[in-house]
Amino acid sequence: MHNTLCIRILQNLLFCIPKAAVLHGKSVGFASQKSRFRNVKARLSLFNGIIFTKLNLKTLIILLEKNAKNT
Repeated sequence: MHNTLCIRILQNLLFCIPKAAVLHGKSVGFASQKSRFRNVKARLSLFNGIIFTKLNLKTLIILLEKNAKNT
C-alpha cells in the first residue's frame, strides 16, 4: 500500500510539471496570435474606412492618430 502510494505521487509529479510547462507555452502562443490578429484587424478597419467611404481630411487624420496609438 505504501509503495503504491509513493509510486502514484511520483508519477503525478513527473506528469504535472511537464504538463504545466506545455500548457503555459500553448497559452503564450495563443496570446501572441490573438495580438497579431487584433493588430491586423485594426489596420484593416482603417483601410476599409479610407477605401470604401468618402472621408474628409479631418476624419482621416483622426483615424491615422488612432492607428498610431494602437501600434
